[in-house]
Amino acid sequence: MPESKDAAGAKHDVHLLQVPCDVEAVDDRRVERIRAEVEASFDALRDVEDGVSVFGSARIPVGHRWYELAREVGAGLAREGLTVITGGGPGLMEAANRGAAEAGGETIGLNIELPHEQHVNPYVTRSLTFHYFFVRKLMFVRYARAFVIMPGGFGTLDEMFESLTLIQTERIRHFPTILVDSAHWEPLLDWVHDSLAAEAMVGPADEELLVTADTPAEVCARVTRAGERQREFAAPPTSG
Repeated sequence: MPESKDAAGAKHDVHLLQVPCDVEAVDDRRVERIRAEVEASFDALRDVEDGVSVFGSARIPVGHRWYELAREVGAGLAREGLTVITGGGPGLMEAANRGAAEAGGETIGLNIELPHEQHVNPYVTRSLTFHYFFVRKLMFVRYARAFVIMPGGFGTLDEMFESLTLIQTERIRHFPTILVDSAHWEPLLDWVHDSLAAEAMVGPADEELLVTADTPAEVCARVTRAGERQREFAAPPTSG
């Protein structure tokens, strides 16, 4: 089978996932590769303490109002001393990385191998490329204090709802999911309220997990408050 190398530097068979899953040797190799990708990513990112993962469409061009808004959000977060983490691609990911870089902050891109390769934007100061989507998602959560959700497609929505599930089930705490541009997200929020909440598939507290912001200042304020609560929650109790 043809071989290539992933971000961890590990060789892998490009047709590995096309082999029947009951082949034990293939599964053993897959486990090794997953472990190598997780370990390499932890090693590369373990010094990131105050990250914010920013998600959004790869299809929004320079000059679009959302591009400029994401750029301003990235700059605002960087000025607060936060590391901006994106998927590393073009569009709104590039915009957030660009704003952070222009403000003198660190900016990380977590790219993914795709059939049609997604190029890494030129504004990342640290870049990793992943084979496995779930390992990449783990890094978005592990090294972030908040998710900032710009308008986007299926990938953005997938990342948003996964974060909501983790918050709802208390796997992560005091972790805001901030939807930027409230007018854009209003139809989705109405659907959550009128369909999901109305049928008791989510509760009132679940609806409150989705917060909106329209300006970079609002985004930064929500992220800063969440960071303070996270530190309070993690602090050991005082004696006396």
